[in-house]
Amino acid sequence: MQFNPVIVDLSHFDNVKDWDAVKNFGILGVINKATEGPGLTDKTYAIRRKPASDHGILYGAYHFIRPGDPIAQADHFLEVALNVEQPDELLLALDHEDQGVPLDNAKRWLKRVFDKTGRMPVLYSGFLIKQQLGHGRDDFLARHRLWLSHFSSHPVCPPNWDAPWIIQFTGDGVGPGPHQVPGIEIGGGIDLNHFGRTPAELKVEWPGKPAVA
Repeated sequence: MQFNPVIVDLSHFDNVKDWDAVKNFGILGVINKATEGPGLTDKTYAIRRKPASDHGILYGAYHFIRPGDPIAQADHFLEVALNVEQPDELLLALDHEDQGVPLDNAKRWLKRVFDKTGRMPVLYSGFLIKQQLGHGRDDFLARHRLWLSHFSSHPVCPPNWDAPWIIQFTGDGVGPGPHQVPGIEIGGGIDLNHFGRTPAELKVEWPGKPAVA
């Protein structure tokens, strides 16, 4: 598969030193970690909002869900994620990769975010969603865009979706290259994501269209 590496996901582990270089590489969107678990906040999230916007780069927030109350985690995420300029333009996403989190908790988090914002968050997962769903179908999850994590030249989409919306095809130096983006420093290798259609389509779809969750 030929990847189009136009989205990068970041956290405090990444050091963004040159936004011009990031833009010139071709990055169209940044999804930054905002929160984790019941109370952790990634301080880089709010700091990076303005420079990304100033460079015409789409911006998003993700929550790394941990065992515990998913409603409280969703509320904490929204308190942090929406406390920036132009919150309606943000992508909102759930990072579901902790094996201690049952699928029902992930679904409750997604529903809570929809109920409070009227927008459908993106579901990020890879091996875990494949384990938890197997070959089964879940209509609620299928209405959410899938951000598939699969560090491979031949990523496999779970049968619950016709295709992933975006694909994290490389990270931590594993998977096909490139493993670095000029202007961003991180040991091991950066997380890059593929979007297979046009920049205009990405911009329209980015915030998530209202839908019935």
